[in-house]
Amino acid sequence: MFKLYVKDIINKLNGKLLIGDENLSLDNFSKDTRTIKKGDIYLGIKGETFDGNNFYKEALNKGAACCILDNIDENIDLSLYKDKTIIKVDDTIKCIQELARYKRSKYNIPVIAVTGSVGKTSTKDIIYEVVKTKYKTLKTEGNENNHIGLPLTILKLKDEEVLVTEMGMNHLGELSILTNIVKPTIAVITNIGTAHIGNLGSRENILKAKLEITEPLTKDNTLIINNDNDLLNKEATILKDKYNLVTIGINNKSTYNATNIKDNIFSSTFEIENNKININVGSKAFIYNALVAYSVGKSLNIENKKIIEGINNFKLSPHRLEKKDIKNNITIIDDTYNANLDSMLNSLSILSKVKNRRRVAILGDILELGSYEEEIHRKIGKYINNNILDILIAVGNNSKYIKEEALNNKLSINSVYLYNNYREVIDNIDKILKENDIVLIKASHGMELTKIVDYLVEK
Repeated sequence: MFKLYVKDIINKLNGKLLIGDENLSLDNFSKDTRTIKKGDIYLGIKGETFDGNNFYKEALNKGAACCILDNIDENIDLSLYKDKTIIKVDDTIKCIQELARYKRSKYNIPVIAVTGSVGKTSTKDIIYEVVKTKYKTLKTEGNENNHIGLPLTILKLKDEEVLVTEMGMNHLGELSILTNIVKPTIAVITNIGTAHIGNLGSRENILKAKLEITEPLTKDNTLIINNDNDLLNKEATILKDKYNLVTIGINNKSTYNATNIKDNIFSSTFEIENNKININVGSKAFIYNALVAYSVGKSLNIENKKIIEGINNFKLSPHRLEKKDIKNNITIIDDTYNANLDSMLNSLSILSKVKNRRRVAILGDILELGSYEEEIHRKIGKYINNNILDILIAVGNNSKYIKEEALNNKLSINSVYLYNNYREVIDNIDKILKENDIVLIKASHGMELTKIVDYLVEK
């Protein structure tokens, strides 16, 4: 097990020891004084609304052993903290990135990195369930998939045998920074959709950004892609000459194909290589996620029985197609974590399987679409008809386009509602919902539709 020490910051990153012990080991990092534990290493990170450097005294008083700061007066009296360690660096974020890069270089273990427009977190979580059936495994927690969260994940490495990471991005170049810290041995691209198209301008640019995950890969490394995705399918002929390319698919012939699919509302089954696999989610998107996990398991020489066991053990993270039964036999499908075009259509497709219940969808705006916002919201509305929904509740400025297209599809005017925000929905929802309804709630996280879920669950 490799350990980092304060002296590594001094020697490798030009850090300045203001007080304390250069031989102190850097074990557990924290950037939040609210959750600091005794012996933690506190990181003072400057955010958009506050400067974490200002809270170093609080962190030390709560038990932190060391503070790494980039904004502190070097001449202040620190004698009160003579039993603590304080080190100043040029940039705290760059410091943890370089520490993570250095620590990663000391581990000769399989490292899996997952990116894509949709399904990153769920795919990472299914992979983790599979890999941990054989190996001691560390994974990215929650959605800590950015320039801060990902280095902090690597810095947690102790004696694990495999690392599973998730990588997010909004702009070109961001994934390049992350992947060259992580140095994956197995890279996964789940799909190329429209998430962040407002920043990147086109799906082709999104593909270019996602392919940054391949920068550290060699011919000996494995790249797993969704062969049913149009842009990845076209790119496959180029990629197979550069890497050990593994493809997964349902429609197109791939290295691993799902067959005999039975897709229900809250569960799915399929077969692969004569193995029957069950998923605790009723969505075709999760069949693709499971195929990726199966591929990773095979790459790591995990026996089929263990791979299937891991996939069966997968459970959704909160607010991702999460089933909640409430009063009056109403079922909520809470998918409020986030949204883009592909995930919105996928979630709506679940309602098309519902029989003998009134199908209600509360759909809010998808954000960060730039000049594509009207086009993409209209595409959602064009998907909606009487075979999908009985009641549509559109929320937000751009969701008016969903409403317009749904009405064009002959969804009854008496079945369509438009509200400005979640507060207006809460004020009116009790008059709309009826006993035995099934209700999908989905939007970008910034629309705060989770508060509608909370209201319905708690009332």
